[in-house]
Amino acid sequence: MTQETSSVQLSSTQHIVQALTRAMVEHRLAPGAKLVEQKLADHFGVSRTLVRQALYQLENQRLVVIEPARGAFVASPSIEEASQVFEVRRMVEAQMTRAFAQQATPEQIAALREHVVQEQKSIASDDTSGRIELLGDFHVRMAELMGNTVLAELLSDLISRCALVTLMYQSTMAAKESNDEHVHIVEALASGDADKAVMLMDAHLSHVLTNLQFERQRPDSDAVQALSSFAGL
Repeated sequence: MTQETSSVQLSSTQHIVQALTRAMVEHRLAPGAKLVEQKLADHFGVSRTLVRQALYQLENQRLVVIEPARGAFVASPSIEEASQVFEVRRMVEAQMTRAFAQQATPEQIAALREHVVQEQKSIASDDTSGRIELLGDFHVRMAELMGNTVLAELLSDLISRCALVTLMYQSTMAAKESNDEHVHIVEALASGDADKAVMLMDAHLSHVLTNLQFERQRPDSDAVQALSSFAGL
């Protein structure tokens, strides 16, 4: 396989990933919808191999579930599961935030500030999937900067468990509020005010959950029909 061929395949795979993610984000594709490889391959004009690669990527992001002998389905995280995940995060991240505040270096603070700038750019460009990833990665980044790999992996797993819920039910306005709250948390960390930073982090996680808009019209259950409604796909 030449490098050019490999690049084309990667581009095609990413196009499928982005299109399916958009269908979920824009509430055109329902949790639990079956993603039939051959139908998707015909729709995108690619091989089933490339479709399968895209589905594996989405599975790694917890947006798709692949079941042996049954196929791939859009993940179906429940509101109850999302609530439980956020409750666990509140307990874990309170201690992480306090520990970070007590040992933060100027370099670590600068890294967090750069991260929130990237969040702002993603929100401004209306990159929904990108902003969700960056907003979640802010919390993982704190653990990474502390050098705690186990904590970073734990948070990454917790955040990914409710990724579809956040993708489908967080508005752009709520995302902007989350970014603003990240800015305030970083400033509290920079000042060494551990109590304030912990209070802001706890309030932030509570706000993210309460701002999710669960009252939505039921999206389509057919992947190809949902994708066909997009201009340019």
